[in-house]
Amino acid sequence: MSEQPTIVLVHGFWGGAAHWNRVIVELLNRGYEKIRAVELPLTSLAEDVERTRKLVAQQAGPVLLVGHSYGGAVITQAGHAPNVAGLVYIAAFAPDQGESPGGLTQEFPPEAAANLAPDSDGYLWVRPERFQQSFCQDLSPQEGLVMGLTQKAPLASTFGDALGAPAWRDKPSWYQVSRADRMIAPANQERMAARLNARKVIHLDASHASLASQPGPVTALIAEAADSLSLIHISEPTRLRRIS
Repeated sequence: MSEQPTIVLVHGFWGGAAHWNRVIVELLNRGYEKIRAVELPLTSLAEDVERTRKLVAQQAGPVLLVGHSYGGAVITQAGHAPNVAGLVYIAAFAPDQGESPGGLTQEFPPEAAANLAPDSDGYLWVRPERFQQSFCQDLSPQEGLVMGLTQKAPLASTFGDALGAPAWRDKPSWYQVSRADRMIAPANQERMAARLNARKVIHLDASHASLASQPGPVTALIAEAADSLSLIHISEPTRLRRIS
């Protein structure tokens, strides 16, 4: 028996679950009611993955994990959970084994790297006065200011946390590239999307905050992924087999 997966949304650095607001509304309007959004502590990759795994484990049936930005690294590890059926990357890191978000960033320095500022407590911020031009230049200055003032800074050390074996080697994946991204270089996104062997890659003329500035096409990609995952239960309730 086919079953619509629960869509679990995972935010990235400098944001929270509320960054998915517009995508959630779009999903609801399209008839997707099984939606959850994780609130990450942003204290370490291991703790963020564990928080996501716990939420995934609470869902009955298959799960589609969707990660934005650093959330892509989180779903790359949390995606090994047996009830995760697929992965969607939204302008996101998709590291391979042994790679870290920080290492990938150094290979392809993004345009707004100079606008990051650590504080004396070890947290890494986007300078609030430069948040809009760095993170979401296709949103209004007022929206960018609010995002900047309410940003959720990660511990800077989290950037250096390396990944184990990536779930994208075993799970179907989809990727959205933001061509005007100033936080993760578009060339970096292109490289990561290519090696995923993704079922579909879309390109948007969008900032890093494509989930807020272009929720329509972002949601369309998530919906396509959800619809393509025809799943049946076998043996145990949390063990799933994909049928084509």
